[in-house]
Amino acid sequence: MEKSKRLFLKSKRSFRRRLPPIQSGDRIDYRNMSLISRFISEQGKILSRRINRLTLKQQRLITVAIKQARILSLLPFLNNEKQFERSESTASGFRTRNK
Repeated sequence: MEKSKRLFLKSKRSFRRRLPPIQSGDRIDYRNMSLISRFISEQGKILSRRINRLTLKQQRLITVAIKQARILSLLPFLNNEKQFERSESTASGFRTRNK
């Protein structure tokens, strides 16, 4: 009986609260590339609010800033470096077969 009661007890672990990714002094702007680049995935996609741990207002401002930076060509719309490397390797593979 004692073991079954232990299973339902909540663990008393203390968890450390994560620091917010955007400090109060940071300005969310399309020119602040060091801040904006933290919220973009390797493929160039904007990360979700759950992953970023941002408030709704901060996420909206980050999204607008990223889109402005893309339009001004400060950021790429897509990051296709890995796909480009793969296409080069397959293209060279076809060349060796034709020889």
